[in-house]
Amino acid sequence: MNLVKRIAWYSGGFIVGIVILMFFLGGKKASCDYGPTARTLKNIRTKDLVISEEAQMELTKNQLDTSAIHTILRKGDVIFSESNTSLDSCKIYSIRGEIEKFEIRFNAENCSKDANITNLRITISN
Repeated sequence: MNLVKRIAWYSGGFIVGIVILMFFLGGKKASCDYGPTARTLKNIRTKDLVISEEAQMELTKNQLDTSAIHTILRKGDVIFSESNTSLDSCKIYSIRGEIEKFEIRFNAENCSKDANITNLRITISN
């Protein structure tokens, strides 16, 4: 079998395989969260979010709402050097991200059933 036929057979099988995968995985909410930051943020997003009163006041003062926190939990970074993951009960993660002209940092206490947002700090980024 010459090279052109081999490439044609390979391409045909590859395309059929992709179509089958798209059919089976098309309606699923499959994701590829393999890094430690992505896994941590996804774990926090799946729980009930409880925002402290101080954090809510800080958001209101800067004319932001809770969607800013949800955006940071999707696109933010976990700062593991500032986090306390050695606790037995609720692990505390320091999370940072940017929205528009603001840099937002907060702590997320990741408990078994909910995640508490505390120590929210908002600064204007350059």
